[in-house]
Amino acid sequence: VRPTKAQMAALKRRDPVLGARIKHLPSFPNFPVGVLRGPYFHVLARSIVYQQLATRAAATIYGRVRKLGPGPRFPTPAQMLALSDEELRGAGLSGNKAKALRDLASKIVSGELRLKGIARHEDAEVIRLLSTVWGIGEWTAQMFLIFKLGRLDIMPSGDLGVQNGLRILDGLDSRPSPDTLLLRAEVWRPLRSVAAWYLWRLTDTG
Repeated sequence: VRPTKAQMAALKRRDPVLGARIKHLPSFPNFPVGVLRGPYFHVLARSIVYQQLATRAAATIYGRVRKLGPGPRFPTPAQMLALSDEELRGAGLSGNKAKALRDLASKIVSGELRLKGIARHEDAEVIRLLSTVWGIGEWTAQMFLIFKLGRLDIMPSGDLGVQNGLRILDGLDSRPSPDTLLLRAEVWRPLRSVAAWYLWRLTDTG
């Protein structure tokens, strides 16, 4: 999903400071892209593995977990439940992340969490449903909404990269609080996901 040219023009008019930065940054992608086009379970499992890790380290661990399945693809929920704690920990997962992957797989296999129709739900309901899984909180659910479901109006105000991006954008002395960021983000509706993506890019480029 990608915003229209008219929507982007309106965003730049509402926030000329952000608009000036956007001119020098890459175009907002048409999500989902790459590995995020995979099944919902795989995308959520990847998010769990990547939590609070540097990208390279997370990618290494994710690759090891992927190889634990019987085939070339990432294990299915049922295959994940068949793996031992020793196998998961041996791949580099922490105890908490192994527990989170197991709980996600268990809820899917039991039918307690039905991912098939999750795209039909409103943003808040998607966050509520995913947050029933141990180890999945608001941030992980928001990343799923933005990068997998392509929702355009999500503001992950607790994300340090987004906070740092706003610090750079507005020339602040320190990162803003989540509440301050949410207030600042009102001008970006209904494209807060787009604004967040550009704040991440500002953080990347310094």
